[in-house]
Amino acid sequence: MTTSPKLWDGDMVRTWLERRLAAARLDQAAADRRGYEARDDYDKAAAEEWMCRALKSAECIHDQAAFAKRVKELIAQDDYVATGIYDDARFERHVRGHLRKLAKMTKANEGFEKTLRYQ
Repeated sequence: MTTSPKLWDGDMVRTWLERRLAAARLDQAAADRRGYEARDDYDKAAAEEWMCRALKSAECIHDQAAFAKRVKELIAQDDYVATGIYDDARFERHVRGHLRKLAKMTKANEGFEKTLRYQ
């Protein structure tokens, strides 16, 4: 028996991005309260927030191939502008890591149904 591949659901992807954006904001606030030793956690959460903001309102979200192309364009970008972060290199590394994870999810079309805060 073979199962048919899931159809791309742009609304589910948008919901996933919105939930991850909210979770990233909460993670930033928690890291900010912990202080100096949590700077890496803050930058990681800020990177996830940047990724979600960049893709949440993208016009291509309803087309899987166009969305994958947009993610690849963001991965190839040289720098990512953000304010309030602690270390630019670490922030950019985290952004690329989050984008690569999203590219894998987009290619396989799975994981977007997981909308809980902790993944």
